[in-house]
Amino acid sequence: MSRAGAGLAVAAAILAADQASKHWMLGFLQVEGPLGRGRFVPLTDFLNLVVVWNRGVSFGMFAGHDDMVRWALAGLAVVVSMALAVWLFRTPDRLVALGLGCVIGGAIGNVVDRVRFGAVFDFLDFHAAGYHWPAFNVADAGIFVGVVALLADGLFRRREGHT
Repeated sequence: MSRAGAGLAVAAAILAADQASKHWMLGFLQVEGPLGRGRFVPLTDFLNLVVVWNRGVSFGMFAGHDDMVRWALAGLAVVVSMALAVWLFRTPDRLVALGLGCVIGGAIGNVVDRVRFGAVFDFLDFHAAGYHWPAFNVADAGIFVGVVALLADGLFRRREGHT
């Protein structure tokens, strides 16, 4: 499989896992309609299942109830994903291709939520010592893993002609 093909396969897998997990969690947490409330389920001493509708971006920044914000964020994510896809088809590096696939799959997974619900559905709530990380989902995890892969490549891979 080509590097671009591998990246696209990763993107498709993350998109599918994200949407399947959200579909299942919406039912499991008994969410009442789009943007509705649902159950709170403590699983461990450090993980809860929650219902959070994020109308913004990371950590809820730029959150707004205006439809224009919803469509602007969705459009921006699509444009960024297209630019990343161009990079994906041009990269000679497998790690970069896989990282880009993770980011693209996660971004498109969250775009689907914005179009479908008007907000991104987050349900994983990790916490320790009374501090909670912002709730997230499989798409967010994919984006995080992809960014770590891209950073690792940029920081640690030796380039020809550089010492």
